[in-house]
Amino acid sequence: MSVDTRSMSIRVLAAEGARPDCTKASGLIEGIDAQCLLADRGYDTNEIVEKTEGAGMQVVIPPEKKRKVWRPYDKHLNR
Repeated sequence: MSVDTRSMSIRVLAAEGARPDCTKASGLIEGIDAQCLLADRGYDTNEIVEKTEGAGMQVVIPPEKKRKVWRPYDKHLNR
């Protein structure tokens, strides 16, 4: 689900059955005009990070523990 600064829904996409929600994230990001993307660690994929940065948004996603190279993120904004 994409929401605005007031937590109002902008766009909703559902994943099938056991498919991870992060597989739908690209569709949620596309066409959104925002300054940053806030998401939890489960959305830390190269595809999502690249698409977000390509759209000119700041990535505010804590890196997965398995990442070899940690990305910095705004911990204050993430709270």
